[in-house]
Amino acid sequence: MTDLTSASAPPLGENDHLRGPEAAPLVIVYADFTCGQCAIAALALARAPVRVAYRHLVLTTRNRRALPLAVAAEAAGRQGAFWTFHDLIYRDQSHLDDPHIWQRCTELGLDLGRFEEDRREQALTDRVRRQTREGMRAGAATTPLLVLPDGRLHQGAPDAGLLATL
Repeated sequence: MTDLTSASAPPLGENDHLRGPEAAPLVIVYADFTCGQCAIAALALARAPVRVAYRHLVLTTRNRRALPLAVAAEAAGRQGAFWTFHDLIYRDQSHLDDPHIWQRCTELGLDLGRFEEDRREQALTDRVRRQTREGMRAGAATTPLLVLPDGRLHQGAPDAGLLATL
């Protein structure tokens, strides 16, 4: 939980997943679906009066499921369910294997055939890896990394004091 010096993150693009009021302060989050601190950050930011841009920062050395989960989230996003998938994964990180992912997709009403086809598409894996490289260049040493509205970087889940300054 440290604030780091300013580093540049790429500007918002068409592949960013956005949630929150358009006029709210923007927080860019680089996160990993297998990260407990990322789950805490996701919950805190969902309650905060901010707009969140989610970007992947997969740490495959920490958990081999990191990349497949990020790609699965992108595949769910193609069916308009990125944020719902995001919330389900962070709510229960104890069941991250494929059978549980398929069950969650079924609960979301996703077309499983399309989901699997999209999940195998190299473009989604490339997007996740590109965002991970961008996060590393922006200064991420671990997850989550928050790029605050003023450009400062915050490593770790945000606390109430930080959220109050946004």
